[in-house]
Amino acid sequence: MTLATGVGSLPGSDQHAYDEALRVVVGELPDLPHLPEVPGRGVTAQMTGRALALVAELGVDLQPAGWRLTDASGVDHRRARSLLAQDLDALEEQAQEYEGVFKVQVAGPWTLAATVEKPRGDKVLSDHGARRELAQALAEGLRDHVRDVRRRLPGVDRLVVQVDEPALPAVLGAQVPTASGFHKHRSVDLPEASQALTWVFETITEQGAEPWVHSCAPGTPWQLLRTAGARGLSADLAVLAAADHDALAEALEAGETVALGVVPGTDPATAPTDAQVTESVLRWLDMLGLDPDEVGSRLVLSPACGLAGASPEWARRALTLVRAAASHLG
Repeated sequence: MTLATGVGSLPGSDQHAYDEALRVVVGELPDLPHLPEVPGRGVTAQMTGRALALVAELGVDLQPAGWRLTDASGVDHRRARSLLAQDLDALEEQAQEYEGVFKVQVAGPWTLAATVEKPRGDKVLSDHGARRELAQALAEGLRDHVRDVRRRLPGVDRLVVQVDEPALPAVLGAQVPTASGFHKHRSVDLPEASQALTWVFETITEQGAEPWVHSCAPGTPWQLLRTAGARGLSADLAVLAAADHDALAEALEAGETVALGVVPGTDPATAPTDAQVTESVLRWLDMLGLDPDEVGSRLVLSPACGLAGASPEWARRALTLVRAAASHLG
């Protein structure tokens, strides 16, 4: 059976919006719901702050230029942790009887390295030791996070941890700006890039969860991610190049999961119908020479990217569409 899920983020700017997002996710995605993210609530709820909330070993604080590693955690780091705990409490209250597959999301080590600063400024990406330390701290924080989610949702028999790496292509392509903005950080060697990802994926796997990676950025190195240990690939169908299609086909044929982004993450001028979405997926499978019946639950449908920039109406409609299209595929 083809499943439907969301990438992670939903619109809104307060706790009421988060509670509504949780109700929408649980209601519209009954076979593969996820822990919602509502980044409109502020920097502590956004991708970087939410991931740093899991990192207990490193001190972090919020500076005018963004998140920065420090000797001790500042008030904003503590607020990020508190907000995540509050969101998990709300999840436990609404979904404690849920049984089946569930997904949580976290920013990956290279997206964090490209967005977090060192104690004296400039990105963690610029320092080999700092990016190694941050990746290992993230992996260790995920160990406790997975245990906590399992404790809160005892009926979940398959837990997916989606590692968001939208900055990975820029990191590998030397496209991340320095603090001055006049230069770019050097590219990271592929073995080092793979090692940091492997630390994270192995930790997830050791805890009995399933590591996926999401990126809707062109040029995402899907084969590198598979080699590093990802067992699910989440991509935007609209930005895939020929080599990307081949990588996703190989993943499906190897028994791994592909979450295919098939509806826009923001309000479209003309909304597609569920029949049109279904047809686009069938054309993609036919192009790859894959049988929908044989692919089965290894194929998951989702929006192309997060829905934080969408209207509440489109966010709900997008999830309804991917659920309906998934049901048509059987």
